[in-house]
Amino acid sequence: MRVKAIARLAGALVIGSGAVAAVMGTRAAAQDFPSRQITAYVGFPAGSGADVLARYFSRKLSDLAGKPVIVENKPGATSNIALGLLQKARPDGHTIMYSANSNMAGSRFLFKDMPFDTQRDFLPIAQLTQTTFLLAVGPNSPLRSVAELTQALKTNERAKYAYTNQTSQLATEFYASLVGVRPTPVSYRTSADAVGDLASGAIDFMVVDGTFGTGQVRAGRVRALAVTTAERHPALADVPTMREAGVAEYDEFASWWAAWAPAGTPKPVIDKLAGWFGEIVRMEETRAFLAGVAGTPQIGGPAETAARLEREIGKWERVTRAAGIQPQ
Repeated sequence: MRVKAIARLAGALVIGSGAVAAVMGTRAAAQDFPSRQITAYVGFPAGSGADVLARYFSRKLSDLAGKPVIVENKPGATSNIALGLLQKARPDGHTIMYSANSNMAGSRFLFKDMPFDTQRDFLPIAQLTQTTFLLAVGPNSPLRSVAELTQALKTNERAKYAYTNQTSQLATEFYASLVGVRPTPVSYRTSADAVGDLASGAIDFMVVDGTFGTGQVRAGRVRALAVTTAERHPALADVPTMREAGVAEYDEFASWWAAWAPAGTPKPVIDKLAGWFGEIVRMEETRAFLAGVAGTPQIGGPAETAARLEREIGKWERVTRAAGIQPQ
């Protein structure tokens, strides 16, 4: 019996020493992180609003981490291709992704048979920014208000709207359901292509992300009728909210962005990245940059981002049901 007890004790010591070694190894890996360049995926093409944000935050992250942070654009399937690549990446912190709430919370209600679960297969690192969206028409459109657009849509059964991402699609469908119209959706790969057709009159209206759309408004390529957020944005101070424009029951639609890593990435590495992103978000330079593209800095580490995602999933479920959207 004494021999068996000694054997059990020896086994426990071996297991315990293995656990301690694993913890020490993880801490050492975090201390040495990053040991090479970091790859940052973004699920939209170069020149898009998402790409503009990704390149700004990657440049600042590189300054703090002391290693290059290379943005890789992986457009397609409204970011699902990029998320699939992130899911399969080595979970060591050297591969991350910038992704919005529309992808992490909304895609499950828009697509059937998703190959991943955004809560199970990815870890939140930190929140970065919230982006205002714009309801816009072409510069030559006779429509000057949301009320005029609504009236025009009620008399035009062939009206078409453009969208390039889930937030744009859902924001439009929710508006359409509230005012009782059924415009035809047209999916575009890039906002630049969509705005080109909007300007030519091939598309009647669209909801476009402010990171890209604000510059288009200033250049006179589109006319903003309303913003989809609960309050006006200083970058578009003369543009009313949807509720101010007369759609009283309109819910807030904004795209908030965060950095994500594959599940299994060590917590000390996640925390190190979160600390750097927290520094970036708090920079006055970041606040000024985001203000110019209808963005607002967002503060929140892994726990806060996970909690916000949980709330966002509930909101998307409620609004997609109200808009009558079925997964495709």
